[in-house]
Amino acid sequence: MITPFTGAGALDLDGAQALAARLVAEGCDGLVLNGTTGESPTTTDAEKTELITAVREAVGDRASLVAGVGSADTRHTVELALAAGKAGADGVLVVTPYYSRPPQEAVEAHFRQVADASELPVMLYDIPGRTGTRIEPETMLRLAGHPHIVAVKDCSYDFLGTQKVLAHTELAYYAGCDEHVLALYAVGAAGCVSTVANAVPAHMAAVLDAFDAGDTVRARELQLRATPLIEAMMGAGLPGTVTAKALLARLGLPAGPVRAPLLPAGRETADGLLALYEELAAA
Repeated sequence: MITPFTGAGALDLDGAQALAARLVAEGCDGLVLNGTTGESPTTTDAEKTELITAVREAVGDRASLVAGVGSADTRHTVELALAAGKAGADGVLVVTPYYSRPPQEAVEAHFRQVADASELPVMLYDIPGRTGTRIEPETMLRLAGHPHIVAVKDCSYDFLGTQKVLAHTELAYYAGCDEHVLALYAVGAAGCVSTVANAVPAHMAAVLDAFDAGDTVRARELQLRATPLIEAMMGAGLPGTVTAKALLARLGLPAGPVRAPLLPAGRETADGLLALYEELAAA
């Protein structure tokens, strides 16, 4: 979920509650807060906690809340994980440490230290395109034995490695790239963590629902129908946060500006996103 801000750039808790309620009403059974799309690198620890508390008040027990707590500092990650639990999160999303490019031994030690300290279930976040370091399948296989490590948000773009882990562990995999939702679900993923669902939650939920109902033709049709919007939001050279907020603003939904160093989408981009949204909605 995006993190809505006011026009002045402050945290918009009323907007966050309204957006969360809409997402749940339209098919999301879980929400990820303070993640990549939520601009977590630019929000303070206090803002992260306030957001979790506010969204929990809005959705109650109608959806699970997973809070992003990752940072480049293991100690800080542990602090964020503990704070997330106190604020009402059901689980924590822990990204691979970034910038320092730790070797796999250090990556594994980082996740174990966080999981040992956390009272909440841990979802590992494998996104090497942003962190510079991936979680190798062999590392994932070892981490799967930790009782608190239960899930993975997969943005690795390594289908073979992902299938290897799926075949040999009980980890619940979630597609973190919208273009991979159906492909990963078909080989055993548990669901998706979708940026595009900020705008079209019911459509992305329908992809999974159709597959669950055994209507694979319908699931494929829905996934492919969303491709133009997915490409525009995720593959146009702009971060998904920027495009998601631009589209939500055009739809009159809570969004607000992005925080620096990100820049807002231009009018032409926003117009194009709205046109694709309307095309998908009319299909």
